[in-house]
Amino acid sequence: MQQYLLNTYLLNYTHHHIQTLITQKQWLSLNPQQALTAIYNFVMDDIKFGYSSEDTLNASTVLHQGYGQCNTKGTLLMALLRGVGIPCRLQGFTIRNNLKRGVMPRWVLALAPAQIIHSWVEVYLDGTWLELEGYIIDNAYLSAVQSRFKTHHGRFVGYGIATPCLQNPKNQFHGQSTYIQRESIITSLEYFADPDCFYQQHRNLSGAKKWLYKYLLRHIINRRIVKIRHSMT
Repeated sequence: MQQYLLNTYLLNYTHHHIQTLITQKQWLSLNPQQALTAIYNFVMDDIKFGYSSEDTLNASTVLHQGYGQCNTKGTLLMALLRGVGIPCRLQGFTIRNNLKRGVMPRWVLALAPAQIIHSWVEVYLDGTWLELEGYIIDNAYLSAVQSRFKTHHGRFVGYGIATPCLQNPKNQFHGQSTYIQRESIITSLEYFADPDCFYQQHRNLSGAKKWLYKYLLRHIINRRIVKIRHSMT
């Protein structure tokens, strides 16, 4: 289990901002399941769903920015879990870009690759590996999408969500695996002890598209996400 507890460049849980958060929240005083639940809920709702400048942000940067997507929120979740002594690893995937319909303008979606890399966090608790993905979408944003599509039944793909049931997506942590984008996954890229190793092998964008995404497109997408999130408030 030691490899799943290491501090790394991306999982920099010894950073003073992360250590201060752990102390303030008193997560070290909780048993492992209580700490996992509290940290999961913090990353899900206090770190809002939004697109980061790149996947390779370290955990302290994600915490400072206060938002992220699957890969960057996962990095923060892993750092916080390791910071309280809970072993965790990453499973990488390729995923269809169809889940971004609605959250991306059509012309932006047309520029994006059909497949992108995706990840979720796996945590070792009570002798079992649990798959955690539901933290990606914050509840305020999810509630707004659920309200917008309140008559929808069955499989739902779009707005950053890919789930068998929009109104009951099984994204809340109650001691079992959680999901929110699994329905768009294509294939597994296997397991990694940390995101540092994952991103040494897999990247989403490069060149001009990476520059365009970082400095223009993600800001357009994030403004749309904020508008959706506040549409029901």
